[in-house]
Amino acid sequence: MQISPRFVAALIALAVLSACQSTQAEPPATRLFQPAPPGAPPGTCWGKTETPALIETVTEQVIVQPAETGADGAVVSPAVYRTETRQQIVRERRETWFETPCPEVLTPEFVASLQRALAARDLYRGAESGEMDRATRAAIRRYQSPDGVDSGILSLEAARRLGLVAMARAPDPA
Repeated sequence: MQISPRFVAALIALAVLSACQSTQAEPPATRLFQPAPPGAPPGTCWGKTETPALIETVTEQVIVQPAETGADGAVVSPAVYRTETRQQIVRERRETWFETPCPEVLTPEFVASLQRALAARDLYRGAESGEMDRATRAAIRRYQSPDGVDSGILSLEAARRLGLVAMARAPDPA
């Protein structure tokens, strides 16, 4: 039996498509170790989240012709309306940059400490694996979201609040 090249190409396309769909569990707008934003100090590492614009369909009744009333107040002819539907941006697209611990800091020991810190706050329920897996990223997102960083990438500020990274020391007033 001869298999046509067209059939093989269709099977490959189907396999690629199904692989793409299965990897999109976390929002695709989260990226790690981006080139730094303008003005960032050299040697720092950055993450970025891109929140898409929120667009809503708005439907309104617009008066074309007002109602006519007689001298006695009776309606002679009713008002005429037209329905208008339009798209409206409810929330603008937003790009958020935040400093992250650099890759050399994210060792298995560091990630295991991160998992313990998140578990102590009842945000992580997985095994202490030392791997930055889906459960760890979801816990990071839950921890950072109230502070405006809706990302599974650990921000440097969150790592400091968790006690995982040293805080910058304030200069001595001399």
